[in-house]
Amino acid sequence: MKKLFLFFAICFLNFNNANAQQLFDKKQVLKQMMLANDYFMKKWPEVSKTIVTNKERPSNIWTRGVYYEGLMALHEIYPKEEYYRYAYDWSEFHKWSFRNGSANRNADDYCAAQTYIDLYNLEPDSKKLKSTRATLNMLLNTPQNDDWSWIDAIQMGMPVFAKMGVLEKDNRYFEKMYQMYMYSRNNHGDHGLYNPKDGLWWRDADFDPPYKEPNGEDCYWSRGNGWVIAALAKVLTIIPENAPHRDQYVKDLKSMSEALVKIQRPDGFWNVSLHDPTNFGEKETSGTALFVYGMAYGVNNGILKKETYLPVIQKAWNALTKESLHENGFLGYLQSTGKEPKDGQPLSYDKIPDFEDYGLGCYLLAGSEIYKMN
Repeated sequence: MKKLFLFFAICFLNFNNANAQQLFDKKQVLKQMMLANDYFMKKWPEVSKTIVTNKERPSNIWTRGVYYEGLMALHEIYPKEEYYRYAYDWSEFHKWSFRNGSANRNADDYCAAQTYIDLYNLEPDSKKLKSTRATLNMLLNTPQNDDWSWIDAIQMGMPVFAKMGVLEKDNRYFEKMYQMYMYSRNNHGDHGLYNPKDGLWWRDADFDPPYKEPNGEDCYWSRGNGWVIAALAKVLTIIPENAPHRDQYVKDLKSMSEALVKIQRPDGFWNVSLHDPTNFGEKETSGTALFVYGMAYGVNNGILKKETYLPVIQKAWNALTKESLHENGFLGYLQSTGKEPKDGQPLSYDKIPDFEDYGLGCYLLAGSEIYKMN
């Protein structure tokens, strides 16, 4: 009888292990990432083409910078020459510089430096970092720490400091990054943009209390919080284990993840408005993808407990690939640019947002960590 029990126990464990190994099919994940990326590259074959919505903008603005972050993440796991060339040609066309030139304090503009540094690391050439070094040196050597007054900027700017700190082997970049991050966290607005009580962030000082959603809750915008958790994950990916202030970023990633688990939708997405499902509370792709990226990184690196977060990640990734990703690679339920839940509404499976690039970047970042999970 004992032998029979042991036999069935072993079969049960083997069955569970097989299922666990099949949670994410690496080939399928890569195929889904490539499908979405191919759709965009075919739609935008010319890297120099300006982006025209309500006005004309150059193609090195933050939306495109976020896309190239995702493309470089895809290139890291599948180093296809076509991806490298697409990023290189874009950087070369823009002379490895920013929308408003060097010595620019706007993180939306120097977001592009994340890709410039990645390409430099693949093939060093001083011209690639001339503008990046000029901008970062200016930021290092001026006393202001209050540049990131909206939480999107944390993701646009923070990884640039992390990458340069590693490249230059200079802790000054890590210290300045920390000072700017903590100023946004604790000082902007009345008491900082982070609410430790809820583990979430107000988008900017406009949404500090007493601002409330219609249901009386604080306003926590999905994609805004996505930018922060993505920045934390990316910075932790970049900086050394012994880098100063690493514990702070780990602590905040954990707190945000704990908060997000509690408010995930039954279908796997997160609402546009995280605490008020009645106020533009529909499912949304970019915020969900960024949460997947942050939490998958946490699980992959032992920061988050697998038994708690793996089901959450699996449900969200399945939602993104089954309900957002079209057969041709287009991503639905993507909120247009803005700063709060009401912007770019209503959302739908077929609606094309004002910019398609940053949502794809978020999706590729998520996929890159999902790919590593097995």
